[in-house]
Amino acid sequence: MLLLWAVRMVRTGVERAHGARLREALRGARGGTAQMALVGMILAAVLQSSTAVGILAAGFVSSGILTVPTGIAALLGADLGSALVVKILSFDLSGLIPLLLLVGATMFLKFEARTVRQSGRIVLGIAFILLSLQMVGQATEPLRDSSLLPGLLGYLRGDPLTSFLVAAVIAWVVHSSVATVLLFVSFASSGMLPLEVAVPMVLGANLGGGIIAVWLTRGMELEARRIPLGNLIFRGVAAVLLLTVTQIIELPIALLGTTEPVQLVNFHLAFNLALVLLALPFVRPMDRLVQLLLPDRAVETGGDELAPIVSMLDRTSVGIPTVALASTKRELLRMGETVAAMYHPVMELMDGGNLEKIASVRALDDQVNRKHTDIKLFIAEMNRGNLTEREAKLGAGLTDFSITLEHIGDIIAKSLLTLAETRARQNLRFSPEGWLEMCNLHSRVEANLQLALNVLISGDVESARQLVKEKEVMRKLARDSHDRHLQRLCNSHSASIDTSDIHLEIVRALKEINSLLVTVAYPILTESGHLLESRLAQAS
Repeated sequence: MLLLWAVRMVRTGVERAHGARLREALRGARGGTAQMALVGMILAAVLQSSTAVGILAAGFVSSGILTVPTGIAALLGADLGSALVVKILSFDLSGLIPLLLLVGATMFLKFEARTVRQSGRIVLGIAFILLSLQMVGQATEPLRDSSLLPGLLGYLRGDPLTSFLVAAVIAWVVHSSVATVLLFVSFASSGMLPLEVAVPMVLGANLGGGIIAVWLTRGMELEARRIPLGNLIFRGVAAVLLLTVTQIIELPIALLGTTEPVQLVNFHLAFNLALVLLALPFVRPMDRLVQLLLPDRAVETGGDELAPIVSMLDRTSVGIPTVALASTKRELLRMGETVAAMYHPVMELMDGGNLEKIASVRALDDQVNRKHTDIKLFIAEMNRGNLTEREAKLGAGLTDFSITLEHIGDIIAKSLLTLAETRARQNLRFSPEGWLEMCNLHSRVEANLQLALNVLISGDVESARQLVKEKEVMRKLARDSHDRHLQRLCNSHSASIDTSDIHLEIVRALKEINSLLVTVAYPILTESGHLLESRLAQAS
């Protein structure tokens, strides 16, 4: 468990510190399959996860930034990158553990800068990976003298298919092929896992690693799901074929190293390298195959895609204010989730989304408008009954937040998506610095949207205070982005000049959305006495 947690710790540290830059690197590499494979390999080596790269690529395919063949190429390269991580971590680096723990903990605990703290998380994660491998080796050492082990290994020697399938299941369950292969290498180092058993298990781990991305993207659009499916077919066919070959002829694995653990790691690396070289020329035929396996659904013309989901507003409860208000909150939460679904893909659409995808996201605004109207009329009907002062005030607050969400939906549909259309039609490109600033602002507002919905449901004062504080943080970030953009214009940065109006409009819209979200906290803080009536200083 320490090994699994440490691998995840490194990945989350890299994503939090450099996530926007990594996404920029992936979206910027559109030249060809070889280039995409190289970028995927580098990203997977940094993230220590080919699955993370696969999900990123799937998201970009959904928004039209990447094609399915280039996404498959990126995932093939990512598998090679994760194999390189296994190779690096298989060296005896135990002497570095104390130093890595000291440096990582100091960076994480003693510094306030986000990048430094997350870099400390990465260093700590690497230390924990090395420590966990050392602990696994020590803990399993007594098993070598177990009377049960020879019988189990004897069975697995005679049944490589079982070894293969068991390893695939293990890799899928732990959701990390890197951790799974490292575990097998650790067992091999302690003499528990002979090479003839370990080889089928490494092949099985490669199959299981391909299944992970297919499983995690199962709820995405069809185009996004085709990428991990194509990668899984490549990996599965290659693994099964090589497993079959090992039963017919003896592979010269002894040439891959002097010890069995080294041979096992190099075999894993060689398998992924060969797979990239052999599969890259066939990514386009694979695209056609996965289109046959996951065909496009027939387009409905009756407008059913905009049909409202069954409302949470219980008309029979209008005369019971407490129940009516509770059902209103649930419907508002659904309305907020629809707004979040509109907001989430904005930056992907801004970068390379096609007009059809932009139109499909804009269509969600009709659902937001319908929910807003239903909530407004439901609260108005409830107000005709006998309400306490607190119930009337709460109903008014829910109506106000419904208006706020409807306004946010309009900003997304009529401002941000219109800007995305303009960028797409004129084929403009943002400067790397400007794009990074906008992505950071977008991510911050998205987190605040979720916080606002939590505040709506919980009414928690501390969460409401945190949300209001985010307004000042967002104001400063927007101001800094504005100033840096103007500085780039002064320096005659061509990309900044071409996209200047769009950049400033996006920053202004994101700031306005954030300010609207904060309003959900005001009634809670006013009632609890945590909000001043005016920000103006008293005249002397």
